[in-house]
Amino acid sequence: MLGTTLPTPLYGLYTQRLGLSALLQTTVFAAYALGVVAALVAAGQASDRFGRRPVLAVGLGFAAASAVVFLLPPTVPGLLLGRVLSGVSAGLFTGAATALVSELAPPRSARAASLVATAANIGGLGSGPLLAGAVAQLDWAPLVVPYAVHLALLALAGAALVVVPETVSGPVGERPAWRPLRPAVPSRARAAFVPAAVSGFAGFACLGLYSAAEPRVLGQLLDVSAPLAAGAVAALIFAASVGGQVATARLAPASVLPAGCAALLAGTALLAASLELVSLPLLLLATAVLGAAQGACFRAGVAEVGAAAPPQRRAEVVSTLFVVFYVAISVPVVGVGALADSAGLRVAVLALAGLAGGLAAAALVLLLVRRRRTAVTQG
Repeated sequence: MLGTTLPTPLYGLYTQRLGLSALLQTTVFAAYALGVVAALVAAGQASDRFGRRPVLAVGLGFAAASAVVFLLPPTVPGLLLGRVLSGVSAGLFTGAATALVSELAPPRSARAASLVATAANIGGLGSGPLLAGAVAQLDWAPLVVPYAVHLALLALAGAALVVVPETVSGPVGERPAWRPLRPAVPSRARAAFVPAAVSGFAGFACLGLYSAAEPRVLGQLLDVSAPLAAGAVAALIFAASVGGQVATARLAPASVLPAGCAALLAGTALLAASLELVSLPLLLLATAVLGAAQGACFRAGVAEVGAAAPPQRRAEVVSTLFVVFYVAISVPVVGVGALADSAGLRVAVLALAGLAGGLAAAALVLLLVRRRRTAVTQG
């Protein structure tokens, strides 16, 4: 997962070499989500059929191919290809690695296993910008060294995969059939799915903004151009996301989601204020609030949707929710790039903040209405 966010603080260097517009830069980032969604739809259930280890091995192969592409002399088609390959690897890891960690853990450690899987996922996403930003700050061949380090880490992961036990057993013919995901939400799960999807869309749109456009925001709007600063700010939102998930892990999702939506609304307001006042401290506060709110909404939303879905369709419904999340991390950011080129970066970021805040407010209203109806029914 670290490899998927390595380019974030390096987009300025790619822009210098290739003359990337804001739209092209955000499109390069969004190509990653295209790969994730393709992998989720085509192979989301493959590890149930073929085993966790084979699917993870294929994922490592795609990740290594992405790193090799990025090690080549940079071109726009190369950046797009590298991002798609990286997205495919992440899509393969998302389900198979989480399932493997859960299955290897003893029953008494189920909660710890879930937190480990989350920390590895989001922690990896946050570590990528820090690594690349530090290398760029030190000027150690910044378009080479991060990807070489990534390849070394993938080799270690491959060695670990050789010795880890397989958790899917039994004859292949008796295992679930491998078929493409058909995104669908049964009627009994829709009341939980809609607010989870809307709030998750808002939170993941903010993650996409920080992953794709944050270095440009720092440099053009706040006059902060250090690559390490760009990497640190991007890492902060992911670290805050992990914090939000851990802090709310013992709380009921029904109580976490409304609070998370309110925090998302506050975070988008802080983000807008930081641009209006040209304030880096306010931007850092907005980043921490948005990250924690996104993490809380993400964990609670997935838990609520999983609990509301019929057991035989739970994986399908949760995977559909993840497809919504990855659309959210890409499509709005491409819109930011297009609007930045035509109306200016400040207007574009404020527009995304308004969109995310509006969605968070809508999700909060839906949750409060649902709670009131439930109270009336039970009363």
